[in-house]
Amino acid sequence: MWYSMDCSSPLGDLLAVSDGTFLTGLWFKGQKKKLPPPGEIVSRAGLPVFQELERWLEDYFCGKDPGPIPPAAPSGSVFQEAVWALLQEIPYGHTVTYGALAARFDRPMSAQAVGGAVGRNPISILIPCHRVVGADGALTGYAGGLWRKEALLKLEGILA
Repeated sequence: MWYSMDCSSPLGDLLAVSDGTFLTGLWFKGQKKKLPPPGEIVSRAGLPVFQELERWLEDYFCGKDPGPIPPAAPSGSVFQEAVWALLQEIPYGHTVTYGALAARFDRPMSAQAVGGAVGRNPISILIPCHRVVGADGALTGYAGGLWRKEALLKLEGILA
């Protein structure tokens, strides 16, 4: 069984999904998303993981570093999950380029391949794909919309 909760944010409403223990998805409403496998999805705002998520988002949108993310279990290919793990290492208030992420792999990887995995991140904001920028620092790609990426980076003090 899967559980969901609607969240509000200054950048629009969010949909959170959990397996009951771990956060498995967080998307802006209207954003293209990969929902969990077929099965019943029940609205259950009181789950502990959702309560942790609400606290985390409140701190984040107040402009504070919210610390470690709530328990999360994003599901994707081995490569995607490796990229998402690297995203979680990007400190609050910092950015990294797609190329720099690609260079972290043992075998040569293209920045475009990394970008594809970044774009499939199922847990917006918490797994900070918004902190990844182009080689020249340009804001490129964000499933929630470039205006949100810009707003998130401003919130973290990265952009003026």
